[in-house]
Amino acid sequence: MSVSEEKKDPIALKEEGNTLFKAGDIHGAVCCYTKALKLSDSKAESAVLYRNRSACYLKQEEYSKAEADASKALDTDPGDVKARFRRAQAFQKLCRLDQAFLDAQRCAQLEPKNKAFQDLLRQLGAQIQQKSVQLNSTDARVQQMFSLLLDASAKDSDRQKAAQNLVVLSREDAGAEQIFRNDGVKLIQKLLQSKQEDVVLSALRTLVGLCTGHQSRTMAIVNELGMEQLCAVMGSGASTVSLAACHLLQVMFEALTEGMKKEIRGKDEAILPEPSKELRSMLRHLLEMMPASKVSGPGRDSTINLLVKQVPRKSLKNPDNSLTLWVIDQGLKKILEVAGTVPELSEGPPLTDNSHMSCSVLLSKLYDDLRCDTERETFNKLCEEYVQQHFSRQGITGKLRAIQTVSVLLQGPSEAGNRTLEMSGMMDAVISLCASEDVTHQQVAVETLIHAAGKAKRASFITANGVALLKDLYKKSENDRIRVRALVGLCKLGSAGGTDFSMKQFAEGSTLKLAKQCRKWLCNESLPPTSRRWSVEGLAYLTFDADVKEDLVEDKNALLAMFELAKSEDKTVLFAVGSTLVNCTNSYEVEKPDPQMVELAKYAKQHVPEEHPKDAPSYVEKRLMKLLEAGVVSALVCMVKQESPALTEACRDCIARVFLALVERQEDRGTVVAQGGGKGFDPTGI
Repeated sequence: MSVSEEKKDPIALKEEGNTLFKAGDIHGAVCCYTKALKLSDSKAESAVLYRNRSACYLKQEEYSKAEADASKALDTDPGDVKARFRRAQAFQKLCRLDQAFLDAQRCAQLEPKNKAFQDLLRQLGAQIQQKSVQLNSTDARVQQMFSLLLDASAKDSDRQKAAQNLVVLSREDAGAEQIFRNDGVKLIQKLLQSKQEDVVLSALRTLVGLCTGHQSRTMAIVNELGMEQLCAVMGSGASTVSLAACHLLQVMFEALTEGMKKEIRGKDEAILPEPSKELRSMLRHLLEMMPASKVSGPGRDSTINLLVKQVPRKSLKNPDNSLTLWVIDQGLKKILEVAGTVPELSEGPPLTDNSHMSCSVLLSKLYDDLRCDTERETFNKLCEEYVQQHFSRQGITGKLRAIQTVSVLLQGPSEAGNRTLEMSGMMDAVISLCASEDVTHQQVAVETLIHAAGKAKRASFITANGVALLKDLYKKSENDRIRVRALVGLCKLGSAGGTDFSMKQFAEGSTLKLAKQCRKWLCNESLPPTSRRWSVEGLAYLTFDADVKEDLVEDKNALLAMFELAKSEDKTVLFAVGSTLVNCTNSYEVEKPDPQMVELAKYAKQHVPEEHPKDAPSYVEKRLMKLLEAGVVSALVCMVKQESPALTEACRDCIARVFLALVERQEDRGTVVAQGGGKGFDPTGI
């Protein structure tokens, strides 16, 4: 029997909730109590509703919610024995035994003859005693590990084993607390200075155990160890140590930011100080690491990765972008220094193949967090000033740094990139350097030219002024790095018409020839992965043409080579592979024009986009089958699991689109699951 909700009666909704609870419909009861709470304007009535909903959450094993609702009921009526009993039960399940015991004890005092209260009190007493024994045992083990680690005469193998045991202990609540209370952080500080990589890794992993989900310990550890030491460890040459330190800092950030979100209720919990000081300190140190020459390439990539994750995303729930503005104010020039570094030149910090792409992602995220034209204008001006400062320097080095910065900006916040590209003399310098005899000069200029050919007006300018130059570079250059980049430039210009069959930039058959050459480069295993990656970039543009799609899916060797690159350490290839697969599966968004508008456009002799005949559903279906046969699903799963700034939201969107296209036909779903698709695909988002 359902109550009419038109009456908006919280009492009636409460009664319906009670009926549903007794009938076992816990979800329905929660809905009724929640609706009643929204309508209720009586504190006493709301307290009863919170108490009732707490009982539902206990049944659903949502113990944090059960505790929160019981606490709200007690805020209004501290003598509500039912609410206190439910909170005690929730505390027990949350392993907060001391607080559970206090609540159960109070319940037993109020109703001494209540058997349920007495039983819970006995259970909690036994659990607390057991925990005390466990703590004593854990304390003994911790002390044993400490003794071994501090014993200079102990064997290296024994000390390494002790360090690993400390990691295991730190993952238990009791062990983590004992390590922390027994000055374990000071010991770990000494271990971080060890020359043995295994010992340093164990120290970092122990700190992860201490910090995970614990704000107060994290704040104490940040202050005791100091960010200088943690950043120095992350900036070291060893990639395994750098990744472990990066993971630790990520855990620290999460512990501090989650701590800021938690509501502190009642007098049972300590009021913790605001951790914003520690957060700003951590971010400041990361920004200072960006241009530091002593930081290794992998260490710098880890730094960028952390900044990408920690810059808050503007949203309706989080409209404040003050931290983003602070990062721009404190560190934009430092980020641009990395963006403008040309690895082949003697000046600048060491980079990896992924550093420039990661910088683009970070700059793009910062730009997207800006809220108004004034903030965006400030960002653009800072970028222009930095580029102008280097471009106006005497000698070629400054100009190369300026052009390299523009190239990175074009890949990230393109509006800022286009503004810097339109600065006086910049485009002329790019065209001029393409003809340089120096390979490094050519490479920087050609890459910038490729990224610049994004807008139609610029593509037409480059088609008129740069195509001959790119063709000349491709045919005459003896360096494969230059040839493949020139090829990609031609591919991008040749695809400027997108999926519009009627908009051909080059002569008939030219895109097929370019695609054939890209596939040839892709399958040439003697070439370095960076050169082969550029060939996928070319295919990402050319596969707007359905003829190219058809040729690519028929070339199984090329598909396998592309999938292997997607699984490699070069993360910059992810978006190119994703875009190529979206094009081949036709999983991009296409607006179907209104037939009447099409007729009007034809009458007015306006251009009307045409679909390629080979983009018909029957062709797309066959392409999907070919991709499945080649093992596309395993490549997609590997791409999803990459921990890299290169796995952007746009890249995730590409992967999700391809997955959805692959499972559209029911008969293909078994194949997708058999190839591991269940591990990478989530219908609510990847």
